Parts: sequence; C-alpha cells; structure tokens
Amino acid sequence: MQKTLALVDLSAIRHNAKYIRALACGKKVYGVVKADAYGHGAPEVARETQDIFDGFCVAIVDEGVQLRLSGITKPVLVLAPPLDEYDVGRAAFYGLEMSVGDMKSARLCRGVIVHIAVNTGMNRYGCNISELGAIIAEVGAENIGGVYSHLYAADDDAACARQLELFRRAEAEVRTVCPDATFHLSASGGLLRGGEYLFDGVRAGIMLYGYAPHGFAATGLKRAMKVYARRAQSVDFICGGVGYNRADRPYKKLYTYRLGYADGFSRTVPLGEKTLCMDSFISRAGLEYMPVMTDADEYAEKCGTISYEVLCSVTRRSLRIYERSAEI
Repeated sequence: MQKTLALVDLSAIRHNAKYIRALACGKKVYGVVKADAYGHGAPEVARETQDIFDGFCVAIVDEGVQLRLSGITKPVLVLAPPLDEYDVGRAAFYGLEMSVGDMKSARLCRGVIVHIAVNTGMNRYGCNISELGAIIAEVGAENIGGVYSHLYAADDDAACARQLELFRRAEAEVRTVCPDATFHLSASGGLLRGGEYLFDGVRAGIMLYGYAPHGFAATGLKRAMKVYARRAQSVDFICGGVGYNRADRPYKKLYTYRLGYADGFSRTVPLGEKTLCMDSFISRAGLEYMPVMTDADEYAEKCGTISYEVLCSVTRRSLRIYERSAEI
C-alpha cells in the first residue's frame, strides 16, 4: 500500500460526541462533518455518532448526498447557499436542508426546508436583519426549519456580545412567524462559552475531532487521528544530496518514506532530514511506519496555520484505518 496511513480512533470520536452532548445542556446538537469530517471520513464519523447527534452539517450538497448514500437518516444541513437550481434539486431529492442568506438563494429554495443564515458580523454568508421579512415571505414560513449565525471571534468577549445582541433581534423577529424554528448561533467556540450562547442548538466541528478553537482549551477531548508514512527503501549514502537538498553532513544509511507535500504536508516543515519532495521524504530513522502527524495543533504551529487546515490536508492521499481503542 503506497498511501499514507491515517489511524482514526472511533472511540475518541464517540467520547468527544458524548462530551459535546453534555456541554449542550439538552439543546440540539449538529455534528459538523464537512470536508470529509475534517479529514476523518464523513460517513464513518456520522455513522458512529448518529445515535448521539440530532443532525449533521456539511458545506456543499455533494457532501450531504454522500451521507445519505452511506445510510445517514438524521437531518443534514448544507451550510453554503445554493448557486443554481441543480444544487436545490439534488438537495430536495436527497432530503437535505439548505441555507439561504439572500433573496437569490431564497428564490432558488422555494419548497425546500431551509435555515436562514443571518449576518451578525462575520460578513461571509448571511442576510442582514432588515432582509429577514422579505426572505421569509419568499421561502414561506412553513419551510423555515432554522435560523443561524456564526461567531467570527469566539474568544473575544466584546465581539461575541455584539453578535449575541444582533442574533437575539433576529430571533425575536422570526420567532413570531416561525415559532418552531431551531435557532443556533454557536459552533465549538460558542458551545464552550455556554449559557446564553446555546439558544436551541449548537454546531460542533473541531471539538468532535479532539481540538478546540483559538482561545479555548481542549480539556476533556480526545484526539482522534494519527498519520503515518511507510518506509519505502533504504540506501547507503554515497555523498551528494538528501532529496533536493545538499547534504551538510555524512550519513551511513538513509531511509525513504512514501509521503510528500502532495499528500497535504507542508514543504516548509521538515520531516526527517531536510525538506519534503513531492511524494517522499528522507530520514535517518528506520522505522517501518513513521508517525508524521500525531498532534494537529503542534504541526499547525510549525506550519504557521491552524489545526483545521492540517486535519483537512494530511489525509489527502491516505488509507484510513478505523479502530476502537476503548469500550463504548
């Protein structure tokens, strides 16, 4: 097997899901499994947690379709608004719930259950509060399953308080005509804030995989994935280079591992000796399986990025192996 190996601990996923459920204090919980469950495998993660969560969130319709074809029956919310009728038609066929954030997406989503995305400060997807009335009229109150927003700086008290105020205004306006809609403001950061940020439900993403957003501690969570590279060859050093780098010391023996920057790892962060090639790296160590990512926070710090990007990247060409390390 030439692929890298990603070992995913389903016991850790399940532990984290139960921990998230407890923090939610009886509110609805949506597991966020977009981007193939942050690289962990969306069908497997969703099947493992379907009995714990009330539903799931994905980014695009294709991801929702994948869940349905994998046997997931819980509600699935597509977070990115549709771009054309094809998106909406597929969502309707597979029983997915869509997001609307402006009049264009509202018109496209007639007859489909939707969640209205409200812009409370992220300025990404979502309508301003002044547009809520027109959007409700366009999609029909009977088709509104929820209303949501997103904290853009969950560790910033002042920013969160301002967004909370705006979302409460949106809730007050929509609740009068859609009393059964689910209101959800918080992802993992808001969940860790707790209290008034919980509303009717929360969306748990990075926490499900054992990590916390910036400014929060991952206390009580278990990291679910480790990635390994397999040794491909050993060579006697004959002077010259180490991959595409000049050797600056003598070596006796070097080992080549089948993992490079095309596998989602950063060329700027050495693995073994020197920088990565596209499909391999070289090390003095001779392990059969070399651990290359056991802590996404640590690796992300070396790369100058965040754990989210690392997790989504490092299983790009991996064979995922699922295990249960503990009784569940």
